[in-house]
Amino acid sequence: MASLRVVRRTFCAAAEAAAAAPAAGSRWERLKNSKAGAWCRGLVSDYKEACREIFVGAWERPVKASVYMSLLGGVWACFYTRPDESSFEAALLDRSGQLGLLSPWIRNATSDAHVQSLVKLRNEGRLHHVSLGLLSLVYRADYDPDTSLYEAQCSNLSVPWRELPQRILDVGFVGHWWILDSKMKDYDVNEDEFKHLPAHMQGTSPPSVQEVERSERLHKESWLALTTEEEEEKETNVVDIKQESVSEESPVKALEQDQTQA
Repeated sequence: MASLRVVRRTFCAAAEAAAAAPAAGSRWERLKNSKAGAWCRGLVSDYKEACREIFVGAWERPVKASVYMSLLGGVWACFYTRPDESSFEAALLDRSGQLGLLSPWIRNATSDAHVQSLVKLRNEGRLHHVSLGLLSLVYRADYDPDTSLYEAQCSNLSVPWRELPQRILDVGFVGHWWILDSKMKDYDVNEDEFKHLPAHMQGTSPPSVQEVERSERLHKESWLALTTEEEEEKETNVVDIKQESVSEESPVKALEQDQTQA
């Protein structure tokens, strides 16, 4: 009996201790009260405060905020419109086709030489493309990367970066390849044809307003039908006959008016 009494008192004491102790939290509460939860709460509060300061600063200084937004928008536009390697090949083939439609006698020598050199490097696999984030560069290499030569595969013999400015062939920025476009300016004008002319005839100036009006008037007059001398004589004779008939009828009408008045 004594032993049963001791066991009963032990269980009662354990039950009272469990009831007095605080209930254990859920898994979410334990995670929230841990070190990782405290770090995440601090990070979220920092970002919240930073966003609030951004909006408050933009409201207080609208000019500065608009300048920053314009710069960010410009950077994003440059990054989004950055041309890639495929666009350069398409532009090169398009320019080569434009020159191919012209006779060799009227092609611009500078445009033709530049495009022909790029096409040759492309066929040899020596045109390389590199992206710099906001712009793209096309440069020439000494060998095709797929070549099995030792000079082409050895990294110690590769072209150093300090020689890259001398090897750049084109710059891609805001959706355009600027050097290629500049070389293709007046691609259908052969300047060698005019080098034997005097200096005052080699250069041309835009026409004045009077010259433009005169050219338009002469162009409109060229649409009119031509009249021969016989047709002009017939027209003059008809006009003379009409004038004589009118002159003969005028005294008769005057006499009739006098009679009616009398």
